[in-house]
Amino acid sequence: MFNQIRSSVFNYIRKSSILVQQIPISKNVTSVRNLSKSFALRNTSAVQKDIVTEACDIKTHKGLVIGIYINPDDNFDPGTLTPTGKRFNHHVNNRVMELLQFSGPPPDKGVVRILYNVHKSFDAVAVVGLGRQCEGYDVFEQMDEGKEAIRIAAAVGCQALQELSISKVSVESFGHSESAAEGAALGVWLYQEKKTKRSQLQVPVIELHDDCDWTGWQIGLHKAAAQNLARQLMDTPANLMTPTSFAQNAVEILCKSGVNVEVKVRGWAETNNMNAFLAVSAGSCEPPIFLEISYYGTSKDERPVVLIGKGVTYNSGGLCLRNLYKQQLMRGEMSGAAIVVATCKAVAGLQLPLNVRGLIPLCENMPGCGAVKPGDIIKCSNGKSLLIENTKCAGRLALVDTVFYAQNFWPRFILNVGAISACTQKSFGQACSVVCTNSEALWEYMLAASMHTGDRVWRMPLWNHFTRLLTENHEVDVKMDGKAKMNDFHYGGPCKVAAFINEFMPCGDWIHLDTMGVMHSTGRDFPYLREGMSGRPTRTVVEFLSQLVCQNACT
Repeated sequence: MFNQIRSSVFNYIRKSSILVQQIPISKNVTSVRNLSKSFALRNTSAVQKDIVTEACDIKTHKGLVIGIYINPDDNFDPGTLTPTGKRFNHHVNNRVMELLQFSGPPPDKGVVRILYNVHKSFDAVAVVGLGRQCEGYDVFEQMDEGKEAIRIAAAVGCQALQELSISKVSVESFGHSESAAEGAALGVWLYQEKKTKRSQLQVPVIELHDDCDWTGWQIGLHKAAAQNLARQLMDTPANLMTPTSFAQNAVEILCKSGVNVEVKVRGWAETNNMNAFLAVSAGSCEPPIFLEISYYGTSKDERPVVLIGKGVTYNSGGLCLRNLYKQQLMRGEMSGAAIVVATCKAVAGLQLPLNVRGLIPLCENMPGCGAVKPGDIIKCSNGKSLLIENTKCAGRLALVDTVFYAQNFWPRFILNVGAISACTQKSFGQACSVVCTNSEALWEYMLAASMHTGDRVWRMPLWNHFTRLLTENHEVDVKMDGKAKMNDFHYGGPCKVAAFINEFMPCGDWIHLDTMGVMHSTGRDFPYLREGMSGRPTRTVVEFLSQLVCQNACT
C-alpha cells in the first residue's frame, strides 16, 4: 500500500512541475508537502475503499448458468440465447453476446464457456451449449433429447463454476425446471467424505434463476437427492457399509422422513425358513439382517406396492472367488437395497398418495469356513428344493425367499431391483437397465418413466424356454444357473435370472430390474454423473411410482 501511495505522489509531483516552478523556493517545498499530504490521504482512502469493495466481492462467490442454442449444421451461426439468457443479456447491455463473440465460436452442445466481469452480482457466468433448439422425444433413442440436453447443460455449467470455488450457483430453467434441477444437483455431487476437509471440493448451493416453476424445481431436487443418496450408500467402502451399518443408516435416514423401518435378525429369518438367504451369509462373520420398510401415503386399507432390493453389501464370490478386478466394484452389489431406501425417502418427500412396503435382505457373501458350496441343495421358504451351482450368484439366492415373503402383504404388484447378471453389462454397457415383467401395463409405465428421466430401460423376454433350463432335471425342483450346455454359465444370463426369481414369485403382477450394467459410472457417458457408483435407476423408479399415482388420479 505504501508503494502505491509513493508512486501516486511522484506522479502527481511530475504532472505539477510547471506549477511548482512559478512558486518561490521557500514556499515550494511547503506547497509540495501539503499537496503530497492531501493527495496521500485521498489516495489512501481510495485504496482502502477498493480493498474493502474487492473483499466484499470475493465473499459473494456467486455464479450464474445460462444456455445458448446453436445450429450444428451452420458454421456461421452466432447462437441464440435462451429466453432467460436474453433477459439477462439485455440487463447487462448485450455484454454476454459481445464477450461470446470475442471468445470465438459459440459453445457446442454440452460445452461451457466461462465469462467474467459481466455483472457485479456474479463472479462468473457460465454459458452452456444446448445444441439444436426445440429438440424433443426421439423414437429411436427412446429418450426426450431436449430434457437430456438440459440436464447435461446444467451439470457442466455448475461443475465449471464449482472448480472456481463458487459457493452459490443460480441456474436457469432452460425451459424445464425439473430437468435443470436434476442435472445441477447430480453434477455437483461427488463422494469425498473420507478426504480431509481442506482437500474436499466445495459443493455449491444451487438455486433457480429468473423462473416461477418452483414446483418443478423442487421435484427435480427431490429426485436428484434420492439418486445422490443411493450413490453415497453404494460408494461407501464395504468395511464401513456392512449389513449392520447399512441398517443403521437406513433407520436414521428414513425415520427422519416419517417412514417406519423394522430391523429383523437371523432368528426371525430362521423362523420364516429363509434358508436361501441364510445360506448366502453363512461364510461371513457379519450377521444377516432383514429390513422391512413401511410408508403409508394413503389409507392403510389400500394394497401396497412392494419394492425388493438386493442387499449383498459385498460379494467376493464365496468359494467360487472372483478375481481382483471384478472384486473392486463389488461394494456396489447392494445397489438394489440403496435404490429402495432412496426411493422410499423420495416418495415420502414428494408425499405421493400410495402405500409402499420395502423389503431388503442384507448379507455378505464371503468364503468363510461355513460358506455354502457348489453342489449344495437347500430347501427354500416356498418348499422348493434348490441346487447351488455357482456361489458367485448370491444375489438371486437372497431374493427368492424375499419375493415369497412379499405375498404376506397382498401387494398391488412387486418390483425387485438389483445388480445381478454380468451379462447385462456385456450386452448393453452403461446404456440401460434390463427389465423383465409379466405385466404389459407395468412395462408401459416403466418405459414412459425412463423416457422422461433419460435413464433408459430395455425389456428382455420372460419365455418358458429359460424356465425349462432351470426346472427340467431329475435332481431338484430348481437349479440356480441351469446351464444349456457344459460350462456355459452365461447362456441367456439376464433372462435366466428373471425366470429363476419367477419360480418363487407368488401370483400377481411383477417387474424385475437388473442394474448390473448401470451400477458404475465412468464419468464419460453421462456428464452429470462423475466417476463412481451411479445410483441408477433411482429417478426412473421414483418417476414410475409417480406416474402410477397420476394414472390412478385420472381414473
